[in-house]
Amino acid sequence: MNGEELIAAFESGRTAADTFHHSDHVRLAFEYLCKYSPIEALDKFSASLKGFAAAQGKADRYHETITWAYLFLIRQRMAQAGSAQTWEQFAGQNPDLLVWRPSLLERFYSRQTLDSDLARKTFLFPDRVASVPGGGD
Repeated sequence: MNGEELIAAFESGRTAADTFHHSDHVRLAFEYLCKYSPIEALDKFSASLKGFAAAQGKADRYHETITWAYLFLIRQRMAQAGSAQTWEQFAGQNPDLLVWRPSLLERFYSRQTLDSDLARKTFLFPDRVASVPGGGD
């Protein structure tokens, strides 16, 4: 399925909840970022995830901090690549984004912050300082 088809299937509710896992979230965010400006992608991706969760009767599962943080990390990695990539190329170069547990976000956020109701409802900035690759840590 190409990116347009993936987005269309997700937005129309044709994506089965039991087949939509973390790596699928990452792929969907990547496709939104390929199609839209970062702000439009953030708005559309978040709205689609909220709708998907609500349709499953699990509206409380949407987590704004996790959603936005991953989208921003994906956007950063896309920009660092310097040229357009296919999903397969991007995934091959960024396997750490595809792992749910342990989450890459644990480098940036304490568990207490990620588990908070505030983080679920509102994007929170990281509360941990992550080591920068090549930064001498």
